[in-house]
Amino acid sequence: MGPISEFERFDATGLADLVRKGEVQPLELIEAAIERIERWNPRLNAVVTPLFEQARAAAKEPLPEGPFRGVPFLLKDLGAGGTLGGVRMTMGTAFMSRFVPDHDSELVKRLKRSGLIILGKTNTPELGILPTTEPRFLGACRNPWDLNRTTGGSSGGSAAAVAAGFAPMAHANDGGGSIRIPASCCGLFGLKPTRARTPLGPDYGDLFSGLIADHAVTRSVRDSASLLDATSGPDVGDPYWAPPPERPFLQEVGQSPGKLRVAFTTKAVGDISVHPDCIKAVQEVARLCASLGHEVEEAFLDLPWEMISQSFTVLWSAGCAFVIDGLSFVTGKAPNPGEFEPLTWALYSMGKKQEASAYLLSLALLQRFSREVARFFLRYDTLLTPTLSEPPLPLGSFDSPPDNPLHGLRMAEKFVPFTPICNITGQPAMSVPLYWNAEGLPIGVHFVGRFGDEATLFRLASQLEEACPWDKRFPLLPTK
Repeated sequence: MGPISEFERFDATGLADLVRKGEVQPLELIEAAIERIERWNPRLNAVVTPLFEQARAAAKEPLPEGPFRGVPFLLKDLGAGGTLGGVRMTMGTAFMSRFVPDHDSELVKRLKRSGLIILGKTNTPELGILPTTEPRFLGACRNPWDLNRTTGGSSGGSAAAVAAGFAPMAHANDGGGSIRIPASCCGLFGLKPTRARTPLGPDYGDLFSGLIADHAVTRSVRDSASLLDATSGPDVGDPYWAPPPERPFLQEVGQSPGKLRVAFTTKAVGDISVHPDCIKAVQEVARLCASLGHEVEEAFLDLPWEMISQSFTVLWSAGCAFVIDGLSFVTGKAPNPGEFEPLTWALYSMGKKQEASAYLLSLALLQRFSREVARFFLRYDTLLTPTLSEPPLPLGSFDSPPDNPLHGLRMAEKFVPFTPICNITGQPAMSVPLYWNAEGLPIGVHFVGRFGDEATLFRLASQLEEACPWDKRFPLLPTK
């Protein structure tokens, strides 16, 4: 059978090496990926738009000589990075069930130039609002580690697909933790890059005043670094961009991070309770960092969370209104509550009521808090926290009762108190799969880096990956 019989055991770099050496052909990789999707996706509902024939056709054509030539890849069905010309883009909502963009985003063009073959699009919550992937329109996505648990969101379909071995990595984006949350829930590496590291064009310059960034969930650190090398850098006409790295990110992988000053905390802002498993994960990783020679000390980044939460909600609700009105513009359809989930419509209604002055005041406050956070990182190289306040929750945990449609959003605030701050500040951050609890559920730990400094995070992540490898951990998928 050769190496292709263990397709799911390779990362993307490993599969590309097999293609480069002539040990496998791109079409063989595509067929192996399709076989796994057809076998397991009916149980997981991770891939919602298969593109198998297009992928087969692409595999038979000459491919770009990029770092991932011939490797299967999946696109999240949401956001700038999910815009694939000629293929439906639902964003998880019935309102967009028939929308087909007529162009590729700049990010998709760069993914294709790297040699990747896109073989489908993945599940996402409606408009990416919740940190769980249970859209009414597309149906719930299930976690390969426990089919009754959430995959996280909003990149939950991508994370479930990678965890199940459908592809070694998949596109994801992050407006409040949506790369890192599903990475934690599904036992993957998930890095949110620095604000404006990857492009959002041609349709957007920025989104939600810089909250949203695109990248991927991956099985390995080197894949994340190499993919960021292939996709990062400004597009023509971008309003701003991240500081250029000193050298390719892939060159950071395997390099010594030196003796880092690591702050850690298990305390969440706003007095939100943190599950003992998530606390234990951070404590164990803090000890691991100390054993690797880093200077580790407990330090809490104290911020006025209620004010931050209120300001973030202003941007998030106004952003929801902007998205729905924008979708109405491109489709020519008037928004109506029958085609949206009650939570989405309630958030849209809230956003329509926001005044411009409230938006600008909220943005000014968030930028002020960002400067306070930046001063914290004058003392420390990285901050270690839990990724989430709890292990992956049961499906249905974010459901809202009819008389309180925003209940799910309030539940989300308690589940993800650690990740949104990096969307506010624009700093890079990563969820690293270093801990599994007694139930066999993955518990990610969260490292925050200085603005523009993915390099330190990649060096640290690769050191941790070598010291405590996770590449042999796979979920036991059901046979029936």
